Formats: sequence, structure tokens, C-alpha cells
Amino acid sequence: MIWAGVLVAAAGCFLLKVAGLSVPERVLEDPRVQRMANLLPVGLLGALIATQTLANGKHYELDARLAGVVAGLVAVRLKAPFLVVVAVAAGTAALLRAVT
Repeated sequence: MIWAGVLVAAAGCFLLKVAGLSVPERVLEDPRVQRMANLLPVGLLGALIATQTLANGKHYELDARLAGVVAGLVAVRLKAPFLVVVAVAAGTAALLRAVT
């Protein structure tokens, strides 16, 4: 039964890819489509970060993850290099988890 689901999902992904490749060039050159295509990853990444930071199962939870994200945002605002941002965020979350 699980293989049926895998095959249906694979076919769906393939058809979605074919649909994307068959979009006419004039549609892709539209400035509104290009602007949306540039902003879509930002929105998806923001939603993923919010979900992984604030959700735990079926309920919201404010814990060290949120403090780590906030510390990372502060490091980004201070124009720290990427590795420093990751280290600050992870260190903050780890320190708060060790304390509590």
C-alpha cells in the first residue's frame, strides 16, 4: 500500500515539473511573475523558520529555540558573518537549554 502512495507522489512531482517547463516564455518574462518568483523562497523560508521555532507537535511552545532565532537576528542586524550568526543562535539556544 505504501508503494502506491510513493508512485502517486512521484507521478505528481513529475507532472508538476512538466507543467512548469511548459509555461510559455512570455509568461515568465512578465515582471510580476519574476518579482513573485524572487520573493516566494523568502516567504517559504520564513514560514519554515516560524513553524520549526514556535511549534511543538500540535501546540505552540516558547522555548530556547525562539531565543536562538532572536539572537541570530541580532547578529544579522550587526552584519556578522554567516558562521558567526549560526554560532550565536546555536550557542544561545544551547545555553538556555542547559540552564533550564
